[in-house]
Amino acid sequence: MSKLTDVPKRILIGRALRSDRLGETLLPKRIALPVFASDPLSSVAYAPGEVLLVLSIAGVTAYHFSPWIAVAVVVLMFTVVASYRQNVHAYPSGGGDYEVANTNLGPKAGLTVASALLVDYVLTVAVSISSGIENLGSAIPFVVEHKVLCAIGVIVLLTLMNLRGVKESGSLFAIPTYIFVAGVFTMIAWGAFRGLVLDDTMRAPTADYAIKPEHGGLAGFALVFLLLRAFSSGCAALTGVEAISNGVPAFRKPKSKNAATTLAAMGLLAVTMFCGIIALAAATDVRMAENPAKDLVHNGVPLGPDYVQNPVISQVAEAVFGKGSFLFIILAAATALVLFLAANTAYNGFPLLGSILAQDRYLPRQLHTRGDRLAFSNGIVLLAGAAALLVGIYGADSTRLIQLYIVGVFVSFTLSQTGMVRHWNRHLAAEKDQAKRRHMLRSRAINAFGAFFTGLVLVVVLLTKFTHGAWVALLGMVIFYATMTAIRKHYDRVAAEIAAPEGPSDDLVRPSRVHSVVLISKIHRPALRALAYAKLMRSDSLEALSVNVDPEETKALREEWERRGIDVPLKVLDSPYREITRPIIEYVKGLRKESPRDAVSVIIPEYVVGHWYEHLLHNQSALRLKGRLLFTPGIMVTSVPYQLQSSEAAKRRARRQQDWNAPGSVRRGPAQVRSKETPEHKS
Repeated sequence: MSKLTDVPKRILIGRALRSDRLGETLLPKRIALPVFASDPLSSVAYAPGEVLLVLSIAGVTAYHFSPWIAVAVVVLMFTVVASYRQNVHAYPSGGGDYEVANTNLGPKAGLTVASALLVDYVLTVAVSISSGIENLGSAIPFVVEHKVLCAIGVIVLLTLMNLRGVKESGSLFAIPTYIFVAGVFTMIAWGAFRGLVLDDTMRAPTADYAIKPEHGGLAGFALVFLLLRAFSSGCAALTGVEAISNGVPAFRKPKSKNAATTLAAMGLLAVTMFCGIIALAAATDVRMAENPAKDLVHNGVPLGPDYVQNPVISQVAEAVFGKGSFLFIILAAATALVLFLAANTAYNGFPLLGSILAQDRYLPRQLHTRGDRLAFSNGIVLLAGAAALLVGIYGADSTRLIQLYIVGVFVSFTLSQTGMVRHWNRHLAAEKDQAKRRHMLRSRAINAFGAFFTGLVLVVVLLTKFTHGAWVALLGMVIFYATMTAIRKHYDRVAAEIAAPEGPSDDLVRPSRVHSVVLISKIHRPALRALAYAKLMRSDSLEALSVNVDPEETKALREEWERRGIDVPLKVLDSPYREITRPIIEYVKGLRKESPRDAVSVIIPEYVVGHWYEHLLHNQSALRLKGRLLFTPGIMVTSVPYQLQSSEAAKRRARRQQDWNAPGSVRRGPAQVRSKETPEHKS
């Protein structure tokens, strides 16, 4: 069975890596930027459009507020980046927001942050891939017609790429991310040159359309609420910022310094691109509407259901570069691709956080172990499954999914920065050096402002998005919180139950006697081997046990037993309902009941076969019996294997495979030899 699964596994994710090669998978800054920051960098493809969509409710006159909303987003972005730079220096172990909140605010706050981040990582994959599918679908009709299937296919592809390892996937993702960034900066620079120097008139394809406002003449509280909702939608540009603080262990040394530098570079690139696109959208008269079929009007006539509304970045690129031009096509392709790759931020953040939570016993321990390629494979697969489920439920509709977005991010932002304030307060109370105190005071001021600002934004997001779908994200957080709390209680209960006692206990009392029972169905080589092993154990009492299912077979067994003169008493249990497992269970329970201080050793002969399909034909009774005996106190179960010829053939095949040299391995030498010789060579 392992042979059948191993070959496709190696084809899909590559050969297994030794644990001592973990250092080779660490990332330089140039690769870490697209790996951990592809989400905030790519969000500029849809965040400006979200701002304009909300403002369009009040008509085109509300568009003049978009630069001010962009300024607010920029201030928030710089605040969050500056705050997280303190985080990566103070907590370089990779716990990120969870570790900060858990250490400084307590386990409940830490678990709240972890729940928010896990939900947001799942949403990052679902939103990014759904948005990319919609962008790609405008050019390829098949993708639109089967967008759920295509979105799940992209999730599977990204999962396989990440299972190959962080460094390999990062190298693949770096190229389109950098092309996208270069394309956006080229568009901004060329647009500014054409508008400011050449004085060209650049017009978006929607510039001649009018917007029919849903609520015209908004003023007072209604206008403030609309602007706050537009601001909260623009905050989509900040999703994924926390991934760098969670991924510090994946950076090359010096880890904290490289992570802080990458964080600053990401913030600068993201805000520049966001502001540039907002400015060009205003200069080229881009028009967007939440319901373009009815609300976008040309010459007094609504555009109708056949109209396809292109994203803001696509309209600006058409106005600046010209429709169908080389640069326009390159940027459009890079935008669609980078939206897919934006999900990679979650593919790196979710497994790392899951590993830390598993280490703290809040998630299953399997999430803490690394796979063949030294990636947290179980976490990657879990994320993919959750995102695929969400895509299926919401039909890969980014407009519906994006309403669930952002809530989790700002919950973690706020609690993390509040925790950092507590962190600096604790250190300031003990620090006497004035230079260090000044540094701590400056850091505390940054984190305090970050906590206040992100907390304010969290309130705005909850107020403006709750009825539009944010409640689903909150429900997901509650489910994660309850599940992780239950898992921790289970692990704590098990740990307390199996803890070794300091003084005398029943576990240390030697059984008064050992009663061995060998299960026999017929006399054959496995049965004789099991009897010989049982005699070697020198138990206080030994007997063979069989179940009478077929009287003729039982009679033949007794006759053969007497003919061979086997010096072990044979006991046959009647089974009027032809059951095997229940009579044996009841018999050994009876032995324990008669002598509670005795230990009962049940010895089971088993075949060992070499092919997966042979397992279906043998040992099913033994498996069922062992499963039942596991729940019977005082019963020890021993399997005595008997290797059939097919198992010997399988062993020879495995030995040949182990001895096989891959192309080039003779030059490099076997892996174990290299690992042993390296220190001597270096010395």
